[in-house]
Amino acid sequence: MNAFKLIAEASFVVQLILFSLLLFSVFSWAIILFKRRTLRQSSAQSKRFLSAFRKSRNLDDVNEAVRKYQASPLAAMFEAGFREVNLLAKRNPSGTPKADRMENIERALQRVSNAEIAKMERMMSFLATTGSVTPFIGLFGTVWGIMDAFQRIGVLRSASLVTVAPGIAEALIATAAGLFAAVPAVIAYNFFLHRIKDIITEMEDFHLEFLNVAERLYGP
Repeated sequence: MNAFKLIAEASFVVQLILFSLLLFSVFSWAIILFKRRTLRQSSAQSKRFLSAFRKSRNLDDVNEAVRKYQASPLAAMFEAGFREVNLLAKRNPSGTPKADRMENIERALQRVSNAEIAKMERMMSFLATTGSVTPFIGLFGTVWGIMDAFQRIGVLRSASLVTVAPGIAEALIATAAGLFAAVPAVIAYNFFLHRIKDIITEMEDFHLEFLNVAERLYGP
């Protein structure tokens, strides 16, 4: 039996289910490829930016290198912190209490950190939804196909393999399609979640490191 022929001859409900599973699979693979590229780029640029940050003698030199690492969340945090440092220096040339100054810088860093985390976690919910929902959609197609097979038995009054096989086959195709959509989405979701957690840890460490540098250089 040809799988494409079975799908073409399947009931409208099963065809609709298979089409929806195909859409889930296409969108999830598009997200997987996009997240893989962006997270890899983010990690690579963060490593290079962190190396430049630790080798520099002052924050002005690092600020010049920020443009090279636009995909790095660490560079975005640095840019926000450096902007806040300069703003405080211009508004208070005589100096403000160290605690207030550090608190303002910390809020700026935290704000950008939250935005970068939200950007990294974007579209992750679709992968989680695909991994949890598509097996049940495929199961619904399986149940519908089996019902159709039993209905044919009742209409034709025959339980031969020729009568039952098409309905059972389209039912199993729906199950396979559900798993085909779900398994890659679950694997990718867990993999990306682990990568995002690692990047968040780097961001938290950089948060503290930037505050220490800013305190030494700009604190009264």
